Amino acid sequence: MAIASAPVTANSGRQSAMSFVQQLSKDHDLVLRTFRILIADLCQQFGGGHPGGAIGMAAIGVALWRYVMRYAPHTPDFFNRDRFVLSNGHACLFQYCFLHLTGYKAMTFEQLKSYHSDRVDALCPGHPEIEHEGIEATTGPLGQGVANAVGLAMATKNLAATYNRPGYEVVSNHTWCMVGDACLQEGVALEAISFAGHLKLNNLTVIYDNNQISCDGSVDLTNTEDVNSKMRACGWDVIDVEDGCYDVEGIVRALERARASHEKPTFINIHTVIGLGSHVAGTATAHGAAFGASNVAEMKKANGFNPDESFVIGETVHNFFHDLPARGERYVREWNLLVKGYAAKYPELGDIFQHRVRGELPANWKDLIPSSFPAKPTPSRVSSGLVFNPIAKGIPSFMVGTADLTPSVNMAWPGKVDFQHPELRTTCGINGNYSGRYIHYGVREHAMCAISNGLAAFAPNTFIPVTSSFFMFYLYAAPAVRMGALQDLQVIHAATHDSIGMGEDGPTHQPIELASLYRAMPNLLYIRPGDSEETAGAWITAIEAKTTSTIISTSRHALPQLKQTRREGVAKGAYILEEAESATVTLIGVGAELSFALDVAKRLEETRGIVARVVSFPCQRLFEKQSVEYKREVLQRHRGIPAVVIEPYAPNGWERYADAGICLRRFGHSLPGNAAYNFFGYDINVMTGKIGDYLKRLEDDELLRREFVDL
Repeated sequence: MAIASAPVTANSGRQSAMSFVQQLSKDHDLVLRTFRILIADLCQQFGGGHPGGAIGMAAIGVALWRYVMRYAPHTPDFFNRDRFVLSNGHACLFQYCFLHLTGYKAMTFEQLKSYHSDRVDALCPGHPEIEHEGIEATTGPLGQGVANAVGLAMATKNLAATYNRPGYEVVSNHTWCMVGDACLQEGVALEAISFAGHLKLNNLTVIYDNNQISCDGSVDLTNTEDVNSKMRACGWDVIDVEDGCYDVEGIVRALERARASHEKPTFINIHTVIGLGSHVAGTATAHGAAFGASNVAEMKKANGFNPDESFVIGETVHNFFHDLPARGERYVREWNLLVKGYAAKYPELGDIFQHRVRGELPANWKDLIPSSFPAKPTPSRVSSGLVFNPIAKGIPSFMVGTADLTPSVNMAWPGKVDFQHPELRTTCGINGNYSGRYIHYGVREHAMCAISNGLAAFAPNTFIPVTSSFFMFYLYAAPAVRMGALQDLQVIHAATHDSIGMGEDGPTHQPIELASLYRAMPNLLYIRPGDSEETAGAWITAIEAKTTSTIISTSRHALPQLKQTRREGVAKGAYILEEAESATVTLIGVGAELSFALDVAKRLEETRGIVARVVSFPCQRLFEKQSVEYKREVLQRHRGIPAVVIEPYAPNGWERYADAGICLRRFGHSLPGNAAYNFFGYDINVMTGKIGDYLKRLEDDELLRREFVDL
C-alpha cells in the first residue's frame, strides 16, 4: 500500500543531523547490504531464528543508532540516555547487531555469533533480556514492550517535572519503541497506546515496521483496519515513510520530527519488506526460519559478497559506526557537568535527585509506618492504606496507580497530586500534572502492570511502582506481573477483595485459584497478611525486596486484630502464632482466614480436649528461604504432628506443608461474606468437627500421614 511521506520541515537541530546524514550517505548502501547478509548468516549458522523482520528493519536501525538516538555504548547505564524498546522481540538480531556495531563492549563478535547456540553465557537469547548491556526491557510476549515504553516515557516526564529547572534539564531523554504488525493487535499494546495519547507523552515515539506479515500469512487475513486513523483517534501524531527499506534520510527526518514533538506522542508508519532480498521476501515464511544455505549464498552473490565467506563486516562498515562510543562519552560528560552545576545552584534538590539516581530510600523510611493500629476489626485493604499511604506521601520514589478503583483500594493519600497532562481539565475535576505520583490508569489492568514494569525499568529502584486492583483482576494482568518478576523488577501490586469473604459480587470476583498461580511464579512474593500488624510486615518485606515483585493480598471485609501477630514474622513467610507443648495438631491460618485457625484451636480444646498449635503462613516463598531447622520448628511435622491448613482457595501447593486442608475445589458463590463462608463450611463448629474427625481417622489408621486429605 503506497502512502505518501508526510512533509517534514527542518529546524536548526535537524539541519545539523541531516548534514551528517548526507556526509555519510555514500556508505548507506554497503552498510545495509552488510547488515542484511550478517542477519542471514547468523540465522543460518545454527539453522534457526527470526531473520525476516531484522532484515526488513535495517534502514530504521541505521537511522536510529547512527544518527538520532542519544546513548553511550561504553556507559550503557548513562542515566539520561534515550531508551529503546524492541517490542517485536523475536527480531532481536536487529538490536544485537547494532549493539555490536555501535561499540557495546559486552557484545563482542563472538557473543553476537552465539545466537541460537548452546552457550549458556550467551548474550543473544531468542528475545532481548534486560540484564544485558543495551537492553532496557525483556520483551517476549508481543505488545508488552509497547506498554513498557509508555512507562519509561512516564518516568522521564515525572522526573523532569519534579527536578528540572530553567537551564538545568537534568532529565530530557526520549523513548523509542519498535513494533511490528502483531504488537498492534495485542490488547495490552492498545491499552497502553490509548493511555499514552491521553497523557500526551510527546517524549515517546513508536516506530512501526509495517511489512504486513504475521506468522499465519498476510495481515489482511485478520486485520484490515486503518491503523493511522486509529492512532490519530488515540491522540498520536502520525508520520508515514513509504520506502522503509532504503530511505535512511527520510527515516531520520521522521525520527527527528518525532523527537521535536511538543504536543503528542508520535507514531511513525514505516513500510518495509520482510526478508528483503531472500527467496521468501514478503511472505510469512521469512518470519521465523533460516533461509537455507543455497538461498543465503544467492543473497551474497546478489549483494556483491563472496558466497563462501560468512560473518563479513568490512572496514568501511566498522568505520561508519566507529565514533559512536566517543560521542556517547561526550553525552555523559556534558550531563555530569550539568548535574554538577545543578547541585551547586540547587543543593538540596540536587542531593535528593542523586538519591533517586542511585535508587536510595531515606534511611528512616520505616519510621513512617504506624507502630500500632486500632483494635477494632479492620479490612486489611484499609490496613494497607494505613501502612503505605504515609510512605507514599513522604517518599517521591513511589508511583502509585489504580485501575479505576480508587475508592476500593485505599492507596490514595491526603494531598496527592495526580499524574496527568498539566493542561487536562476533567469533567469530574480531578486534574494534575507530570510531577504527580498517583496514576489513574482507567480500566486497563494489563497495561497498568506492564507500564509499571517500564517505570521500574527506567533505572534500578529510581521508581518503585505500586499498582492496585481487585485480586481477581490480576488474572487479567498476569502476563505483565510475570514479566516484572522475570526481569527482577521491584513492582508492588496491592490486590484487594481477595477471598470469598468479599461477598455478593459472586464467583466472577472471588479468586479461588489465582493464589496458586502466583505462589508458583518464580521471583514473586505473594503475601496474604492476616491483620494490620501483618500488613505492616507485608509492606516492609515488599519495599525491602529490591529485585523482586510482590503481591500484597488483602480483604474487603473487616478482620479481627490479633494480639499474637508480628510484623517481623511476615519476613520469614510463616511463624508460630500460638505454641503448645502437648499439641497433637498444627493449624495453619492464612490471610483473611487467620483468625479462623485461632478460633478453631480454642474450640477443639473446649469441645474435644484436643490441643492445637497455630501457625500464621502469609508467604510460601519467603518460608522456603528459611533454614531447614526453622521450617521444622514452625511446622513440627518431623515430630509426627499433622498440619491442617484453613484457606478457601484451591489447595494446590499446600501438600508441601500440610497433611490436610479445609480448602475449595469449586468456584465461589454470590452471597454476603459471612453467608459465603458458612455456605462453604467455614463455620467454626463445622471446621472443628472436620479436624477432630480427621485426627480420629489418623489415629485409627484409616488415613495416612503426609497423604494430603481435602477436608
